[in-house]
Amino acid sequence: MSNLAILFYSGKDCCLCDDAEVILNYAAPDASYNKVDVRASTELYHLYGARIPVLKRLDTELELEWPFNEQQLREFLS
Repeated sequence: MSNLAILFYSGKDCCLCDDAEVILNYAAPDASYNKVDVRASTELYHLYGARIPVLKRLDTELELEWPFNEQQLREFLS
């Protein structure tokens, strides 16, 4: 899992994003991810602003939207 490239779409002061990050760090402590603030661009905001937090695998382009639990996250990453 550590070599899996993941984007973590989030936003400033997003308590749901904080909750998702706790689950991510607990379920996959070795996972490497890049946090992307959706407010960084208009395009990202329109795509993800109402859906954050969202995890995206770069190898498959699959996305996991909130809400998700530890089991769903593990399945998404495997």
